[in-house]
Amino acid sequence: MISVCLASFNGEKYIKEQIDSILIQLGEDDELIVSDDGSTDKTLEIIREFDDQRIKLYENNKIHGYTHNFENALKHTSGDYIFFSDQDDIWLPNKVEIMLPHLVNDNFVISDGYITNEKLEIISRISSWRAYKKGYFQNLYKSIYAGCTSAFTKKIKEYVLPFPLTKYVQHDTWIGLLCELKFNVIYIEEPLILYRRHKTNTSSAGSKSTKAPFFMFKYRMILFFETLKRWIIRKF
Repeated sequence: MISVCLASFNGEKYIKEQIDSILIQLGEDDELIVSDDGSTDKTLEIIREFDDQRIKLYENNKIHGYTHNFENALKHTSGDYIFFSDQDDIWLPNKVEIMLPHLVNDNFVISDGYITNEKLEIISRISSWRAYKKGYFQNLYKSIYAGCTSAFTKKIKEYVLPFPLTKYVQHDTWIGLLCELKFNVIYIEEPLILYRRHKTNTSSAGSKSTKAPFFMFKYRMILFFETLKRWIIRKF
């Protein structure tokens, strides 16, 4: 069984296209878990209009923020294989077919993707901004993980939950780094999504960091201690 986690927030402009591209790749027993973080536009209305039993919608009582909105979706999954999805991208038709066979032995699987503009005109690849290099410290220094390109197993889900409470830890980097420590990371060079760049993006794939050096140092130290703490707790 496949579970897809989608975190939504005021995504009325693009969310229908994204959900369409997901549902066509799912079987009857699979599920799309949508965690909504208090949308005030027509996002919820659009989701309900699908009237599809595979879509399970959870509305947050208070705003969780991007990372913990994904955590809420992840907590509600029941599938053996889990995919992450942003609300404004497009899954290419062979995404599930290509990634699913790699989800053996509890692998964490990521793929390349095409970066596009609002009209889905291809600009470049995610790998041109974030070329994958294997290893914990390599990715602690410069994370290549984009949650929207990732998939993993239920065992990994149980290992990474709960997410740290700190606001400095992003869900995709958190999961990716823990998998570098504990599991096997598989990188697929073929682009499997259209990653749409627009003015209201909440994730950062395809963009360069402009954060101050002190902030980045603090961010990496927090990530280091949080991942090390989880690894030690789960190990012993």
